[in-house]
Amino acid sequence: MKTKNILLTVLISALTTIAVILGYNQYEHNSNNNPNFQTANIPANYKYAGFFDSNGNPTGGPADFTEAAAAAIPTVVHIKTKINPRQVNNNLPNQKNPFSDLFGDDDPFSQFFGNPRNQHMYPEIGSGSGVIISDDGYIVTNNHVVAGADEVTVTLSNRKTYTAKVIGSDPSYDLAVVKVDANNLPFMLYGNSADVKIGQWVLALGYPLNLDATVTAGIISAKSRHLGLNHDRTGGQSMAVESFLQTDAAVNPGNSGGALINTNGQLIGINSAIASPTGYYNGYAYAIPVDIVKKVVNDLVKYGSVQRGFLGAMFIDAGNLNEQQKKQENIPANINGIYITDLTKDGAALEAGIQKGDVIKKINDVTINSGSELQEQLSSYKPGDKINVTIERNGTERTYPVTLKNNAGNYAIVKPAGMIDRLGAELETLDPKKAKEYGIDGGVVVKKINEGAINDQTRMRDGFIITKANGKEIKSVDDLKNVIGDNKQVTIEGIYPGYSEPFEYPLVLDDSAE
Repeated sequence: MKTKNILLTVLISALTTIAVILGYNQYEHNSNNNPNFQTANIPANYKYAGFFDSNGNPTGGPADFTEAAAAAIPTVVHIKTKINPRQVNNNLPNQKNPFSDLFGDDDPFSQFFGNPRNQHMYPEIGSGSGVIISDDGYIVTNNHVVAGADEVTVTLSNRKTYTAKVIGSDPSYDLAVVKVDANNLPFMLYGNSADVKIGQWVLALGYPLNLDATVTAGIISAKSRHLGLNHDRTGGQSMAVESFLQTDAAVNPGNSGGALINTNGQLIGINSAIASPTGYYNGYAYAIPVDIVKKVVNDLVKYGSVQRGFLGAMFIDAGNLNEQQKKQENIPANINGIYITDLTKDGAALEAGIQKGDVIKKINDVTINSGSELQEQLSSYKPGDKINVTIERNGTERTYPVTLKNNAGNYAIVKPAGMIDRLGAELETLDPKKAKEYGIDGGVVVKKINEGAINDQTRMRDGFIITKANGKEIKSVDDLKNVIGDNKQVTIEGIYPGYSEPFEYPLVLDDSAE
């Protein structure tokens, strides 16, 4: 009896074991055919990344940043600027403000009546960062870090301090080059921003909040961002170039002009802006791609100004428009991409055979999906350079060889900004009908005042009409340009619409007004 019980127990155990094995195999079969379960096979979108070896095993965690940081920190500098007090002038410094009794100290009209509170009584101190790009002391930074500065000092990570000279700047790109008198300096190697990929690790280096050299880490979260931040020397945006790298590496005030590097310690961007309602880091920062930086720096050092190749085409990014907006712009509903709305007379595109209504698809075989990508590609070329532009016309792609021109419509070297640009204002010839209405023969309207001599040295306000410069009548922007010429001093006279009294503004157009 005992023997039978033992045999029965063994038989039951064996059957149970077999059943468990068969059930597990069936479960594994079902699991491997169920898309909701992970399998041993690595999906194709992970294979390129190097996260797994040939056997499907993880290769490890994120990269170590210590070597990249150690290589880059000595090349990132602290830039401090000083703007001296300006003596504000107009021709009626003691004029009684008729509105002062009504508004007191908060009188909104005081700007027209010599309110001394608007004068710059104390020096303005600024702080930013920069990147050494050569062993003999050339440093790249943002234009907005050094704009208008009377004094620029550079402090290295070893606390050595130098007086720096601004070699050149361009607000359209928000870039500037300064130089210190030194040799055998550590400098940062250029990388390649065209190869930067969304999701790759990056480090931001600079001197935020007046702290010592600081390193933060993040990833590239987007490319070719357009934010509408940059302006040209007149304050307009039509000439501005933006194609930012977006990162979540922490960047704060003072980081401007500092480095964005890859994990090899190479420069891939110049930190320029943050997206924040408070002015401090709030999740996103923006850097100028190094491929743009290299071109601008080389031009500023060699020529004193950026040599920009222009296509001579006005365009709209039709992909960002809805059907109603396309209808308003007379753009066909099925069109998406860079739609050419007009062509400059004698411009490069028109001469090459490109037409209004064409859609730009590629520049030298590089696909173009947005206006910022188009600007970024064109920024690599100068007047006289030949490029291939691929367009789509009536559903067919065609490629045209185009020889780029400068903004004046020729191939000449563009000289550094003239004295009129140092006024720092958007200027427009006064409409003859308006001139008649105001009882004057003509003039130049100061549409918008930006950074420059007018802002720094006067209480002039938008809308002022220039009628004379250095005692000579002014009826157009060309008249004003000719009178100013290379003069470093100019006295501007004119009126405000609605006021009969003339105003006079003496100006000094030195380098600090650029």
